[in-house]
Amino acid sequence: MRWSEVLRHGDQILVAVVEVAGAVIIFVGALWAALRFVVVGLRHRDAALFTPIRLSLGRFLTLGLEFQLAGDILRTAVSPTFTEIGQVAAIATIRTALNFFLRREIAQEQRQVGQAGGGPPP
Repeated sequence: MRWSEVLRHGDQILVAVVEVAGAVIIFVGALWAALRFVVVGLRHRDAALFTPIRLSLGRFLTLGLEFQLAGDILRTAVSPTFTEIGQVAAIATIRTALNFFLRREIAQEQRQVGQAGGGPPP
């Protein structure tokens, strides 16, 4: 096996690990949010109590998307073609826009929770 082949296979493994990490982060965040939603929903009927759950889910989504973007960048790190560069640019643009809007919504929700003096229920 030549050095370039070792790098190519190593790169594929790294990409898979980073992408799986991103998927696991999103899955864990969704699972956590779903469980908290059920627990809070059974105890309380106030919709404002769900805001901290949404904020946490948004943080998990943002972190997971960052890992997914890192995987896409790694994929094109070894001898990229112009097609791959274009695909990564499109994916990066979409994921960056998603992250921007998620972060903006998280910040807005945090301000509202802070003004209301609310927080997660005990």
